[in-house]
Amino acid sequence: MDIEATGGLVTGGMIAGAVEKPTGHAGEAHAGCSDCGEPVSGKFCSNCGQPTHVHRSLLHLGEELLHGVMHFDARIWRTLPLLLLNPGKLTREWIHGKRTRYVSPLAIFLFTVFLMFFALSFGGVEPLQQQPLEERLVEARAEVADARAALTEAEVTFRENENAPGSRGVLAGAEGALRGAEGSLRALEEAQAAGPRTDGLAPGSWQASLANSVHDGSFHVGFGDEKTKEKILHKLANPDFAVYKIQQTAYKFAFLLIPLSIPFVWLLFLWKRGFTWYDHGVFVLYSLTFMSILTMAIGLFGRSESWGTSTVASLLLLSVPVHMFAQLKGTYGLSWFSALWRTMFLLSFCVLTISIFLVAIILMGLTG
Repeated sequence: MDIEATGGLVTGGMIAGAVEKPTGHAGEAHAGCSDCGEPVSGKFCSNCGQPTHVHRSLLHLGEELLHGVMHFDARIWRTLPLLLLNPGKLTREWIHGKRTRYVSPLAIFLFTVFLMFFALSFGGVEPLQQQPLEERLVEARAEVADARAALTEAEVTFRENENAPGSRGVLAGAEGALRGAEGSLRALEEAQAAGPRTDGLAPGSWQASLANSVHDGSFHVGFGDEKTKEKILHKLANPDFAVYKIQQTAYKFAFLLIPLSIPFVWLLFLWKRGFTWYDHGVFVLYSLTFMSILTMAIGLFGRSESWGTSTVASLLLLSVPVHMFAQLKGTYGLSWFSALWRTMFLLSFCVLTISIFLVAIILMGLTG
């Protein structure tokens, strides 16, 4: 997984670098452009834009790699502080044409999204421990015994006062509870009889439980044709592989968050003139970039077991509406009230967008 994530990171950096023009010092000017041959007098060719000094050192090769993958130039240090502390100014200045000093919204979005998946991929999937099968069998047998006793009591009560209001419902409920308890016990006994089907999985983990359910036929897929169901069950039989496929699909299709989000921002300004779809797109890209950075920060704090990490993670989550409010107010020149109610609606839209995205990603990851 880590190798693939590294490939995604490099790819993200290359894509981000491809949409940006190179900046920095090109070295000493030569008399003519080495590419098109046009006479030049500065550091760049006015005809084709190539630097007039072509480096051929190994050190410069490393510099190009660093710049291509990390965008390691002055613009990133001007962009990030504004993105975190004054996102409205950053978004407004890019929209109004002040762009040479900042990393473009598309470039920084691509890079941070792939960096996020790269950073989070090192943690792997933590096995959530469940009770051993033997303990669950003991509890299931006890539940069946309790359900039978409750049914016996309900039958006695029903015979003594058959016409009492609700007596028949109590009896039916007790019968249903017994059937459910017996069904759970049978499933556990069948799993015990089938033996372990989870080689290499942590005993009692959710992965082992899911794999057993798939192998025993107790897990059912309620949609799609037979071929689709077979694909999903095949992946779920190996839960870690299913999670890996979903993660891979998520960072490959992270760009879908952009077209999913822009219409909701447009709805907030439907009756206001002077704002274009491009403006909303820039807003969304910078906002998603902030969310990616925040997700990385929360993920890193979540893995730490030191004191106060949960408090820090909670404070980071509270920064979402604050950042959204500041970006809306600064970008669109809104009053406090206008920015506040739009922030509330936009938070709801974000939940809806993320839900749609996650459902689509899970389906594509399991059926692809």
